[in-house]
Amino acid sequence: MRLADLVRFAGRALGGHGLRTGFSLLGVAIGVASVITLTGLGEGARSYITGEFTSLGTNLLTFVPGKTETRGGAPLVSATTNDLTVADAEALARRVPQLRRVAPISMGTAPAGHGDRSRNIVVLGTTPAYLAIRHLRMASGRYLPPDEPNAPVCVLGSKVASELFGSSNPLGQMIRLGQMRFRVLGVLAPRGQSVGMNMDDVVHIPVRSGLRLFNRTGLFRIVAEVSSSQAVPAAEKEALAVLQERHGGVEDVTAVTQDAVMATFDRIFNALTLALAGIAAISLAVAGIGIMNVMLVSVSERRPEIGLLKAVGVTRGQIIAVFLVEAAFISTAGGLAGLAGGFGAGRLLQHIVPELPAAPPGWAVVSAVLVSVSVGVLFGSLPARKAANLDPVEALMRSRA
Repeated sequence: MRLADLVRFAGRALGGHGLRTGFSLLGVAIGVASVITLTGLGEGARSYITGEFTSLGTNLLTFVPGKTETRGGAPLVSATTNDLTVADAEALARRVPQLRRVAPISMGTAPAGHGDRSRNIVVLGTTPAYLAIRHLRMASGRYLPPDEPNAPVCVLGSKVASELFGSSNPLGQMIRLGQMRFRVLGVLAPRGQSVGMNMDDVVHIPVRSGLRLFNRTGLFRIVAEVSSSQAVPAAEKEALAVLQERHGGVEDVTAVTQDAVMATFDRIFNALTLALAGIAAISLAVAGIGIMNVMLVSVSERRPEIGLLKAVGVTRGQIIAVFLVEAAFISTAGGLAGLAGGFGAGRLLQHIVPELPAAPPGWAVVSAVLVSVSVGVLFGSLPARKAANLDPVEALMRSRA
């Protein structure tokens, strides 16, 4: 019996029970579509987080007050014996050649007002290097002055400018921040959310003005941009040595690399994607059981046909092949339908949530199709063997009865 004959024979047999075949095919399609959709969600979340961190800048080193320690449990930050200071940031910029830019950061919340408009706002004290490190752009005016870390000037996020000044031009106008007054130098271009922070809803002021506004001596952190990704380990080591020397030999600063954060998220999303794929694959196993049940019923109904085939010389292997082709046809067609459904669901999700590029990884697409076909063949093998083991005389006698 040729392969073309097998396919035609299987097609006619399945077409004779269209509703039953359709439900089995639907079960496989749902399983494959689940794998494609859920792994696409996992990859979309990974791409979104990666994009968010990339938008913050590249080759970044962040220095945080306090030494991170792990002692058999969750990482803890030890008590800080020395503050991070503006002088520390200046020393890093001067003494660590691998650091292209260094920006000290002070941060807090203060009431901001202009005229009769007022609201609480996040205030970020920093230096001109921050603009380049964070890849920010100006919509109008200019950024913070390079040689005036204590000047009473500010740069507004686009949302702040709109809420405080409406449609009027804020450049050169005065705003209140807490008990201090600042002149507006510029307005940042819209940026939106970035790692949980709305960059359009922030006021930037010189770093020393920020420390004075919040009555603090220590920085929130220091952010540095390294000249290249290859130079990050050396820059981290040398920068920590400089800070340790300045802090009297005490290791009281933690350096966080962008690559380390990204690697942590990557491991989390790898595990998440695999878990989602595993959960979705359970539905493929259920669909395989459905195929087996359909094929067993088919064997029972087609005993006379099987007996006749064996009587005219069709071998046991050919009988097995007939039923395996039927099972493979159901699972393959279901797999292809599931692919279409999964990609369609991904497109719909992208339309609803454009920020989430829900595209499944290549391995998930290939694996879903291969597993769906394998499930059909695997669960179809038992009915196929049962059909091949039927006695032709007994099958024909039952057909007469």
